[in-house]
Amino acid sequence: MAPGIPPASDADHLDGHNDDALSSGDEDADFSWLDADLPPEDEEDGEAPVAERVDPSFDTADTPEPDIAPPPASAPEGDRAPLPVPAATPRPAPDAAAGFRLREQAPAAPEPVPAPRVPWLQRLREGLARSSTQLTGSIGAIFTKRRLDEDTLQDFEDVLIQADLGVETALKITDRLSEGRFGREISGQEVRTILAEEIEKALDPVALPLELDLAKKPHVILVVGVNGTGKTTTIGKLAAKLTRGGLKVTLCAGDTFRAAAVEQLKIWGERTQSEVVAKAIGADAAGLAYEAYDRAVENDSDVLIIDTAGRLQNKTELMAELEKIVRVLQKREPDAPHTVLLTLDATTGQNAMNQVEIFRNVAGVNGLVMTKLDGSARGGILVAIAAKFRLPVYFVGVGEGIDDLEPFKAKDFAAAIAGTTTSA
Repeated sequence: MAPGIPPASDADHLDGHNDDALSSGDEDADFSWLDADLPPEDEEDGEAPVAERVDPSFDTADTPEPDIAPPPASAPEGDRAPLPVPAATPRPAPDAAAGFRLREQAPAAPEPVPAPRVPWLQRLREGLARSSTQLTGSIGAIFTKRRLDEDTLQDFEDVLIQADLGVETALKITDRLSEGRFGREISGQEVRTILAEEIEKALDPVALPLELDLAKKPHVILVVGVNGTGKTTTIGKLAAKLTRGGLKVTLCAGDTFRAAAVEQLKIWGERTQSEVVAKAIGADAAGLAYEAYDRAVENDSDVLIIDTAGRLQNKTELMAELEKIVRVLQKREPDAPHTVLLTLDATTGQNAMNQVEIFRNVAGVNGLVMTKLDGSARGGILVAIAAKFRLPVYFVGVGEGIDDLEPFKAKDFAAAIAGTTTSA
């Protein structure tokens, strides 16, 4: 037992009574043992102290001091090389026996690259390919190593009429072809060149821009036509062109027979940021047109475009409704509608001639839009209509896209249908 530590009995005595001694202020109590040195800790059994574990055979006196290089002088803070970044350790895949198989995350898909916009003339050629192929194929069959004579001209004239170019245009083309060429061979390329030139002559007087008289705001465009000719789609595309040009447009959902037509026009209104005036299905179309005109005046629109229900030209009650729309508009503006556009489906062929005749008499049609040229082998009907009625052809369409309705150009159309190239 270490000196200065009281015996166990005394410690027990202190544990039980020391607090009382302190609290009673006993100044004679001896606490000097608290300052005594603690005894060394006992070593664990079977283990000698460190000093005793030195190998006696190891003579430290003969052992040279280890050659320890001094630490390098610390470089200035700015000259210290950056510490190397440890390489990422690849993540080990779990053992297949553990029931797992890691599949690395697929790389993000690249942003889709928008397809380049196809030039209008190319789209027109592609749209008129069926009409052109049929016509030029027949020309090639007729003028293959064959001298020009009356029989050849008659065969060629029949081909032109079958292509819906019309009798008047067919006669002009054959007359032009016969000038100074009788008795000699003529190539298919020469025939196609003459064909393109004569078609351009027939179409050039009607290839006009649609003029808007903004001195009489709003300029009212009434769009009419039989079922399925693309009236509502044409209206949406016209609105897109006008709003791109900085004009304000109001649309009237005058096809009150079809809910789909109303919804379609509302979608076009959202796309072009144009107000759409609409009512419930079955509402009076003439009354709606009247309200739409007033609304266009209120919101200071430049153009009001009115859709109408598709109607067959032989349905007298529907044609009478169209006349009513015109009369009601003229109560608000004597010159309204300023433009009456008739949409024609190229696939209807000769029936389109009858439509122009009747709608011109009933609604005062003063302009044409030819649609669906891309789905027809009868695009030549436009030439016959132009030759007979002399009505302006403002736009032609070769697809459903917003850019597939373009101003009509006689040279481009003639070259596309005749299979020739155009010159600037």
